[in-house]
Amino acid sequence: MTDKIDYIEFPSTDRARTSAFFQAAFGWGIVSYGPTYDALTGAGIDGGIDQAPERVSAPLAVVRTADIDDAERRVIAAGGTITKPQFDFPGGRRFHFREPGGNEIAVWIARD
Repeated sequence: MTDKIDYIEFPSTDRARTSAFFQAAFGWGIVSYGPTYDALTGAGIDGGIDQAPERVSAPLAVVRTADIDDAERRVIAAGGTITKPQFDFPGGRRFHFREPGGNEIAVWIARD
């Protein structure tokens, strides 16, 4: 699957409370990746809860791609503005952009 939304991140000022809420309200599982990030399981789409200081301010849709450099070129050509240049994270590599209407979105590629 490429160029499809396959992940969503929820920003939180209190990761532990947000995780506990999702568990209690919906029965979703939580996998902790440290003091600022939890992954969601059983939510129907993969996702996470981000408490890092540099987190985005609204839920973040994440698009998976097969070629991150090509995706970045296409985003810029279509009028997107890069808000966070490509960076590595434990699962792969990604960048963030803002589309012309103002939504911030991320694009990622899995680590081989």
